[in-house]
Amino acid sequence: MNAETHTHTPARSAPDPRVAVVIIAMNARERIGRALERLTALPEAPQIVVVDNASTDGMAQFIQRRFPGVRLIRLAENRGAAGRNIGVANVDAPYVAFAEDDSWYEPGALRAAADLLDRHPEIALINAHVSVGEDERREPLHDDMVHTPIARRRPELPGYRILSFLEGVSIVRRDAFLAVGGFDARLPVGGPEEHLAADLLAAGWELRYVPDVRARHVPDHTQPSPMVRRLGLRNTLWFAWGRRPPAAALRWTVHVIRSSPPNAATILGVATALRELPRVLRERRPLPDDVEAEMALLDDPKMSSRARSYGR
Repeated sequence: MNAETHTHTPARSAPDPRVAVVIIAMNARERIGRALERLTALPEAPQIVVVDNASTDGMAQFIQRRFPGVRLIRLAENRGAAGRNIGVANVDAPYVAFAEDDSWYEPGALRAAADLLDRHPEIALINAHVSVGEDERREPLHDDMVHTPIARRRPELPGYRILSFLEGVSIVRRDAFLAVGGFDARLPVGGPEEHLAADLLAAGWELRYVPDVRARHVPDHTQPSPMVRRLGLRNTLWFAWGRRPPAAALRWTVHVIRSSPPNAATILGVATALRELPRVLRERRPLPDDVEAEMALLDDPKMSSRARSYGR
């Protein structure tokens, strides 16, 4: 869809000030228009903040011209996922929905998420159910979220307990997000969610996948770039070394290397991870025993999951 075409007519009714939307984007002028059309048309009428990670393609000017109600924060450098921290700090809604330049929420989803977060103060994050692509395929990672060996220890809570989440289709409790420091600035892309999720879980929060909260993701690519694959491999190793017990860390190291093809992304990812190994070990923060026990239950399913890959 041409980003200059604006055909979606907003339908306003009963605005809900409880949820703001924060998007991070870089050089997305040709694709962000559809996401902003959908988000500005939501009946909840959320405040929308776009954090521009140092774009050079005229994206900022496009947003200012076509979506004057969207707040734009322009950064001098690309901070990746950590740009969301700036967006969250600049809204005053108690809940913040994350979106990408190619994702958005269905009408009513933000209100439903806010209602659940109001009713369940122990929940810090809701992962929406996302339909992928123009044909609205089911996100395969949702099967991992549902078919899990983790005990349903809080059956009174909505949805399914999860230990990580999908960054661009999740709604967070703002205070909880800020209290744990948000996204780690050293993990710009390639799975920074796992680290933030661990911080929230270690602080005692619940994370839930709620199928009734709906979102869309329509990417213009089918595979992550070599850079994202490289950093994803590195981030996975850093998480294993910095948060898991030695035996689990060793097992994940062997698995990631064995399951990754012998290409440049794998070699660079491992080399980059090893370069920072002394720092990672100095800053080790093992997970609480109860969280680690659940992480251990997921190791085998995650290693065998078709929805996950490293270095490809």
